[in-house]
Amino acid sequence: MRVRLQGFEPGSRVNGPGLRAVAWFQGCSIGCPGCFNPATHASNAGYEADTAEVAHCVLASRDPIEGLTVSGGEPFEQPEALLDLLRQVRSGGLSTLVFSGYARAAIERMPLGRQILSAADVLIDGPYVQERHLARGLLGSSNQRIHLLTDRYSAADFTGIPRREAVLHRDGTVTLSGIAPLGASGLARPARP
Repeated sequence: MRVRLQGFEPGSRVNGPGLRAVAWFQGCSIGCPGCFNPATHASNAGYEADTAEVAHCVLASRDPIEGLTVSGGEPFEQPEALLDLLRQVRSGGLSTLVFSGYARAAIERMPLGRQILSAADVLIDGPYVQERHLARGLLGSSNQRIHLLTDRYSAADFTGIPRREAVLHRDGTVTLSGIAPLGASGLARPARP
């Protein structure tokens, strides 16, 4: 199944518990003022990938990574691809975490919303509200919530996660990531799986 991505990082410590792969979905109609990743908003930007290829890259790295984080953009604006990717990664025994600017109640009313939530271990929901900036514990603003959808993680697993990171790649490019990234936008390098 095809998915439009803005980037992919095979190993990050700031996008959830443990070392995680991260897929940034392209396209977001919410457009929160002050968003960390404005480059992910245009639905026709980024690049197309295949969910099976992305899942293969994640599962091939299962030692040392423990899971996949899906961020954006807005992952729920590509619900079929999101569900397919999460199911493939979960079937390989890895954990799944999804960021969304939509509230959980709204997600549950969306087509495929409940199925997507059943394929995720963690949902971090709510729009980024610049006036309520927090940048702590994976929450960009104080209105956002961490929902533990399975018993794979506890609240304690979300303490001590670094706020930002810069990953230097062999080709000299850099990925800036995290809840308080160092650049003008959260993803400086549109990496590919």
